Amino acid sequence: MSVTVRSFAKINLGLRIGALRPDGFHELRTVYQTIALHDIVRVSVRRGSGIEIRCDDSRVPTDESNTCYLVVERAMVELKASGRVVIEIEKRLPVQGGLGGASGNAVAAVLALERVLKKEMSAPERLRIAAEVGSDLPLFLVGGTVLGVGRGEEVYPVPDLPAIVCVVATPEIGVSTPKAFADWDLLVSREPEVSGKLTLPAASDRMVEFGRVLSAWLGSQSQIKQKQDKHKSGRALSGVPVSKGRGRAETLLLDLVRTGIENDFEQVVFPKYPELREVKRVLERAGALYASLSGSGSATYGLFAAREAAEKAAARLRTDGVPATATTTLTRPQYWKKIFD
Repeated sequence: MSVTVRSFAKINLGLRIGALRPDGFHELRTVYQTIALHDIVRVSVRRGSGIEIRCDDSRVPTDESNTCYLVVERAMVELKASGRVVIEIEKRLPVQGGLGGASGNAVAAVLALERVLKKEMSAPERLRIAAEVGSDLPLFLVGGTVLGVGRGEEVYPVPDLPAIVCVVATPEIGVSTPKAFADWDLLVSREPEVSGKLTLPAASDRMVEFGRVLSAWLGSQSQIKQKQDKHKSGRALSGVPVSKGRGRAETLLLDLVRTGIENDFEQVVFPKYPELREVKRVLERAGALYASLSGSGSATYGLFAAREAAEKAAARLRTDGVPATATTTLTRPQYWKKIFD
């Protein structure tokens, strides 16, 4: 028996880099958002032992270094199961592109494995194993709009941003995440000598600032939803008209943009890869309400109010030789429905 599932991608709605931790990781604050772009993962369990990974993309490791291997190995022990696990990965997402492809594959493999074995781990056990393997894995056990703290592995579901059209550009540029972190540390350490004064707030202050920004945004979500749910006639309790012709997704997104939320990696990645900065500019000029690097890149995305504008932006990028696709973000219910659909 085999089970086939979709393995969805993520983007980062803002990413704040904090201080280097004793464990060698950086403290992070980010809002993850799952999107509809995906790989396909198929899992079967046969006679024998061990884990076999198959993938036609030569850039995907098929040995013990593969994230799927690491998480399935732990899951088999936790489930007290035996047999030879075969994991087939059909890659549609870029490798090392900032979309969480490898992490999503690993979580998809575990979910498929449980269905094959007809056994389930508890939610806390799944999260524990995922966090042991990698920082991005736990978000795929939540889906939708997710707050990530710690090194990104501590995840908390927040009220979903309604589904909105998204253009994802995937330039064929390999950005090393460890190198991007190292460049960030160098930027922070050299800031005083370069500019004569420290312009970046202290790491702890940056974390607090991000928390305030997120709290303000979540508060606006609640207020807007109440207004639109209770006053569909177009007026709020205060007598202030609710914007007509603007969906809740667009309104919330504009509120998020006004907070000044951004991805810190852009400060060190864009100077080295100016073509990525240009991709962001193309998206903004095409009408994106918000555009950003995802993770450390190279994937760059833009969120749009209308499908037509998004399709035109994607076409423009493809004309320039940049692979780009118009897709949508996924709410938490959509994410869990489509994984197994």
